[in-house]
Amino acid sequence: MLYSTLSAADKRAAFRARLATGELLRLPGAFNPLSARLIQDKGFEGVYISGAVIAADLGLPDIGLTTLSEVAARGQQISRMTDLPTLIDADTGFGEPMNVARTVQALEDAGVAGLHIEDQVNPKRCGHLDGKAVVDTDTALKRICAAVDARRDPNLLIMARTDIRAVDGLAAAIDRAKQLVDAGADAIFPEAMADLAEFEAIRAAVNVPVLANMTEFGKSELFTTEQLANVGINIVIYPVSLLRIAMGAAERGLETITSEGSLKSEVAGMQTRARLYELLDYEAYNAFDTSVFNFQVP
Repeated sequence: MLYSTLSAADKRAAFRARLATGELLRLPGAFNPLSARLIQDKGFEGVYISGAVIAADLGLPDIGLTTLSEVAARGQQISRMTDLPTLIDADTGFGEPMNVARTVQALEDAGVAGLHIEDQVNPKRCGHLDGKAVVDTDTALKRICAAVDARRDPNLLIMARTDIRAVDGLAAAIDRAKQLVDAGADAIFPEAMADLAEFEAIRAAVNVPVLANMTEFGKSELFTTEQLANVGINIVIYPVSLLRIAMGAAERGLETITSEGSLKSEVAGMQTRARLYELLDYEAYNAFDTSVFNFQVP
């Protein structure tokens, strides 16, 4: 009922323990708290909170227009609704090193288990679009150092994302990944890798967990979990997938109203009222107060 009974500290410790096993952890992207409940119900190992999804939910493109307060608020809404660890996209940290430090503490207070800071210039853009620019090495390392110094819970995962592959090539990405780990990054997110061999090269270069971004319509092929596990990847995210699926269904539904005059033909594909109430744990509210839930779901 209501929110997760697990503390943020417990979820962070559990996340660290699962990462230490070396197994591949699957983190679909939640576009709202209810979808995080669904991800947990389906047996996944964690929940990803995408900056692109937060922006899109606000009707904005993913170009750094969202604010720290908006991202932290959505991070809290999702994190408190699931027992799973959450990993959140903190973009470039919302400013200079001092801003990065504040970002880390705000997101730590929001209850996330981890966050990633990237090395793009401001304003950033989607990692799978052309025309990106990255900051110099010194700036990238200062961001990570500030993030590591700012956290209060040592189990909060500080992940460094690098977008340099698309700008200067794989060798530069390997070099930067090593430097980011030396600066204190707990994990590496190499964005827009071209193939499995590139993921494997990053994996071989660093001794911390490595994340693969399996976003549709991007630079990377949509590799299977088995393929990623075989090259040693530790985390795979599907950042915008559920939002794309939901919006695709919503668009088809609106078109059906226009073409058929009702949604009768779409009902079979909808989530039922009973299934929604099951996800919401409606029955638990009855145990708390029978005046709230005193009927049978048909």
